[in-house]
Amino acid sequence: MLYSDFYAGVKAEIFSSEIKSQNSDPPMDLGLAEDHFSRPVGLFVASDVEQLKLAIEECKRLILELPEHSEKQKDAVVKLIHLRLKLQELQDPEEDEPNLQVMLEHRFSKEKSKSVKQMCDKCSTIIWGLIQTWYTCTGCYYRCHSKCMSLINKPCVRSKVSHQSEYELNICPEIGLDKQDYRCSECRTPISLRGIPNEARQCDYTGQYYCSSCHWNDTAIVPARVIHNWEFEPRKVCRSSMRYLALMMPRPVLRLKEINPLLFNFVEDLVEIRKLRQDILLMKPYFITCKEAMEARLLLHLQDRQHFVENDDMYSLQDLIDTSNGRLSCSLTEIHTTFAKHIKLDCEGLLL
Repeated sequence: MLYSDFYAGVKAEIFSSEIKSQNSDPPMDLGLAEDHFSRPVGLFVASDVEQLKLAIEECKRLILELPEHSEKQKDAVVKLIHLRLKLQELQDPEEDEPNLQVMLEHRFSKEKSKSVKQMCDKCSTIIWGLIQTWYTCTGCYYRCHSKCMSLINKPCVRSKVSHQSEYELNICPEIGLDKQDYRCSECRTPISLRGIPNEARQCDYTGQYYCSSCHWNDTAIVPARVIHNWEFEPRKVCRSSMRYLALMMPRPVLRLKEINPLLFNFVEDLVEIRKLRQDILLMKPYFITCKEAMEARLLLHLQDRQHFVENDDMYSLQDLIDTSNGRLSCSLTEIHTTFAKHIKLDCEGLLL
């Protein structure tokens, strides 16, 4: 429920700022006395930015004092929403923000969702969909507040995927914080393993260290660990690596017989997959000359893995994941059976 999500976020914010608010100016009249709770929208007593900020702080204090989950407390939360909306209007008066903005190869689309569960990738704070404008890159899904747009310095990860479609194939290639000058690899913020001034977090994919704004402790399956160890446990990676790996996952860029040919000696399922792919490649010339096969569009059974009808040695990370969990073997065996049945039983002739 949207109200409960917003309410939880408001309470967390209020408790974090409670100590600061104890020494602020005397409370001001918000029109929130008992007789006025029947009209939570009402008229705003505060009219300028400073008054609104004071009113917001007083409203937050009032929410803490009222009985938990009471109607009065809910009305106070509604009042807080309207105070914030009013403040937003005064700070950003009637700006007509474009629906699409392009910068650093990002294509940002204005979001209409009012969800309050999103986080800004630039400032690492909550995006309050109810009262803030925000954008999402349609290429790499980078999210940010409208106010943070001008501060973005990270190019779209999709452009890297387009220009550099290859993985780091060394396992966690650490170079050490000293080689990074004790700074975040991405934004150059000072960092250290002691957390002073900022915590250093290592990305298992790049091996480098990042600040908490660039590394949120997201996890992802790391290609190097899969290829060399056949290990699929998700590891902690920075935000840019997480996006890059997600976009790269379906791309067939891994030539296993060159990177680690011994893998076929230890993973029986890979041997089976390779044999099925070789058989399918032998069937392909028949299908492209068979009228019935063309009409039935049999090769479209592999439209999600187009490389399977082009070669037998290129794999995507998704292929390896599906091999490990058994899904690829089952689906490819079924497709192979369908193809073989058409050739042996269903086909009545060739297209001349």
